[in-house]
Amino acid sequence: MIIGLLTAVAASACYGTGSVLQAVGSRKSARQEAAKASTAGVTQHGGPSLSSTAKAAVTWEFMVGTVLDFIGFGLGALAARLLPLFLSQTVISANLVITAVLSIKLLGIRLNRAEWTSIGVVCGALVLLATAAGPEGSGHTPIAAHWWLLAASVVLIGGGTLLVRLLGGRAAILAGLLSGLGFGALGVGVRVLNGVDPFDLPSLLGDPALYAILVAGIGGMYLHTVALQIGSVNGATAALVVGETVVPGMLGVLWLGDASRPGFAWVAALGFVVAVAGAVAVAWFGEPEPEAEPGSPSAGERQTEAAAR
Repeated sequence: MIIGLLTAVAASACYGTGSVLQAVGSRKSARQEAAKASTAGVTQHGGPSLSSTAKAAVTWEFMVGTVLDFIGFGLGALAARLLPLFLSQTVISANLVITAVLSIKLLGIRLNRAEWTSIGVVCGALVLLATAAGPEGSGHTPIAAHWWLLAASVVLIGGGTLLVRLLGGRAAILAGLLSGLGFGALGVGVRVLNGVDPFDLPSLLGDPALYAILVAGIGGMYLHTVALQIGSVNGATAALVVGETVVPGMLGVLWLGDASRPGFAWVAALGFVVAVAGAVAVAWFGEPEPEAEPGSPSAGERQTEAAAR
């Protein structure tokens, strides 16, 4: 249990730091497009185009953030094998706290009292969950369920990408939520994946859950990038938290046999609900981030440049 918790916390730190660095890279790319008065960077609905998202992905900040995401993925996958999903996914989703704190320094965002209170609520809920968590379920499921997971991942990412592109600039929270659902499907896939323990390469490659992990992971990363380009980093991350936590947590209990300690079911349920509510509150109370003039650096980037000197 302790090793699993430490692994989940480390994954959370990687994801939180990576999100802020990706936001810095995404916004730098968006300002460069605006400075050139380019119309190729947005769709007809006002959202980022595939080309603008690709340009954001090649900034050094975004690439470092992506490396941290991959490290976080590996640590999160290990945590999902060692802990009940309602605990591992919620602890990992606490990267919202790290994202909020780092965004003050790197993005020049000010957090109001309600946001700080909401972050404190999330931290308190995580303590309740850690206290109540019991043994994780076996994770053994029929292969047909793995095919359903793959189908659901394809529909989620494909349909979600189309919907986000149609909504354009209004889709930030939706993109964050869909990316969270993708990462949640990834967590479920890791938990049920065959051929891991003991290692069996043919079994691993023949498991549809492996391809569900790839679809959900890559698609979730793309939708998260879109959310960071068009909306508040804290709001997008809070929506991601809800998608990444609620569905996997419920599936872990109802499908995979995850359980709380005897007599602590109500504590686990309370901690889960409060954690999600706190994450939603961060998005709800978040201040709109000030728009920078085209071509001009944000306050956070001015601080970063000054520190670099």
